[in-house]
Amino acid sequence: MSIVNQSEPPRLPSKTKAELDRISNLPRHLVEQILLHLPIRDLVRTSVLSRTWRYKWATTPYLVFDKQCLNVSSQDQTLIKNKLVNIIDHVLLLHKGPIHKFKLSHRDLLGITDIDRWILYISRSSIKEFILEIWKGQQYMPPSCLFNCQNLIHLELFNCLLKPPLTFKGFKNLRSLDLQHITIIQDVFENLISSCPLLERLTLMNFTGVTHLNIDARNLQFFDVGGNFDDVSFQNTPHLALVSIGLYVNINNDENNAQDSSSKLLRFFVNLPQIQRLEVQNYFLKYLAIGNVPSRLPNPCVDLNYLSICVDFDDLGENTAALCLLRSCPNLQELEMLTRLEKRTTVERSTNFWEDDHWSSQFAHLRLDGKWELMKELLRFRRASIYAEVIYLDP
Repeated sequence: MSIVNQSEPPRLPSKTKAELDRISNLPRHLVEQILLHLPIRDLVRTSVLSRTWRYKWATTPYLVFDKQCLNVSSQDQTLIKNKLVNIIDHVLLLHKGPIHKFKLSHRDLLGITDIDRWILYISRSSIKEFILEIWKGQQYMPPSCLFNCQNLIHLELFNCLLKPPLTFKGFKNLRSLDLQHITIIQDVFENLISSCPLLERLTLMNFTGVTHLNIDARNLQFFDVGGNFDDVSFQNTPHLALVSIGLYVNINNDENNAQDSSSKLLRFFVNLPQIQRLEVQNYFLKYLAIGNVPSRLPNPCVDLNYLSICVDFDDLGENTAALCLLRSCPNLQELEMLTRLEKRTTVERSTNFWEDDHWSSQFAHLRLDGKWELMKELLRFRRASIYAEVIYLDP
């Protein structure tokens, strides 16, 4: 007769290695998605999980080297730089397969010559997205091999000096271009934009060397610019729908009007037939007020549904330009108006310009919910900022 030990728990069947390692048994596309969302430091660490995982990380097509790839408590810049260079060199040495995205953005990285080597390496791959942000030191000039990357879809450069080789004929597949704190001469800039036939998104911030923004891009849909420039014009931009422009430096309209009486406002809108969203920031409304401002545009912006204007309510020219815009947007749904206060020796009393009776007919068909009356009161008392949202109703 056998005696059963009632104190011992029943034995459970042992699990196989396959049951314990559920991640490795996931479908390949799910494993790849997991790897794509890991920071590069954690991505490389997966090599210690098992023999199966040793080199899985080395085939990821997305390489992002940012603040998450390096965890160093030291403030020694040389030590940080050397560690970062070693990490990038190690990853590129062991990497297998194509590289579709390469991003280098670390706060402690200078424009060192090692970057030339890395760009040369990735230029031999089918790179589609390249992001380089140099946060410290002098502007970095990318090597000529960057301009050989004809598979590029997105290019983003920060604190760079651009000098393409004479043989450069444009990026034939580029759809998005983001240039910030860059130096580029006028003709090189114009050639760069016009030689990217598929360009849809263009961002320019704090640039040097370009004074006339001549934008020639047939497929452009989004344009965001902020900086110091003398002029802006659009050519062959029938699909441009979202525009945000900020002019960072004040201009002398009296001097400009004496030199040229043609309307900047008319010229600005002539090649924007499908504009849907417009943001006029900083001093750009003052630029639009140069020349003879019409009471309304000859071709109304029928698709424009959002308008944001930064205006000096004590400047008669800016008020006139703002009124022309409002009269020319019959289907406007959202309106944001921000005031910019200027120091003057004499003040033009133009605030009551917005309180005249012509507004009652201009906005007779709006559902205001009292917001327009509130806006006029704020104008009356010179408040620092104004916001009004208006909705046009069907007549």
